[in-house]
Amino acid sequence: MKTAILTVCAVLVLSALSFAQSPTLTPLPNTILVGADGKFETAPDTALIQFNISAQADSAKDAYDQAAKQAEATRQVLRANGIDPKSAEIGFFSVNPQYDWKNPKHKVIGYQVTTSVSLKLKDFSKIGPVTQQLADASVSDSQSLSYTLDSTDEAKSKAVADAYRRARASAQSLATASGRVLGELSYASVDTFENNRVVVPMQRRATPMAMAAPVPAPTEEFSPHNVTVTAHVNAMFVLK
Repeated sequence: MKTAILTVCAVLVLSALSFAQSPTLTPLPNTILVGADGKFETAPDTALIQFNISAQADSAKDAYDQAAKQAEATRQVLRANGIDPKSAEIGFFSVNPQYDWKNPKHKVIGYQVTTSVSLKLKDFSKIGPVTQQLADASVSDSQSLSYTLDSTDEAKSKAVADAYRRARASAQSLATASGRVLGELSYASVDTFENNRVVVPMQRRATPMAMAAPVPAPTEEFSPHNVTVTAHVNAMFVLK
């Protein structure tokens, strides 16, 4: 009976933190079930720039042609910075009529063509020139910049290791307090998450200024925020 009480108490003490994310398990005699969070912070390896190309005109063809010119301006900016335009991805493309809602007949007064573009950069030194040149070319009203981690395997492994260390330390404390010896791991489950830092918008359309001196891009000389990978581990240990 003493062993059964120990098992139930260990589960109850940690249930508020660990059971919120743990699968449904039936506590076993002579075991301790614990949960813990771990994390690992690292510098990002990828910058993601996102923006929309949008044009509006009286006819669908004119709107399409304007959007095509903006898309070509985007390709020229990319080529000028040594970036293959094929590395930019289109998320969606739409042609929508614009209505006069004040008119009872809802007459079509124009058309809008919109497409979303996302660009991943490994070379962070290109962020400033690309965003500035896109603004100068009046390609988009706004841009967003976020930093992420493409290669996450190592970061996830370190976050899991940190979470397991914390879980085992909690189990060891409970076992020692109860006068038992902590045995081997009999069960474990893992969840990992990545937290990205996003800045929206990063830069609005540039306004021409006469005799304006060049100024650094908004991102110049600043360090990107670290990416934090977190993990939650639920672990069941045998008591000896």
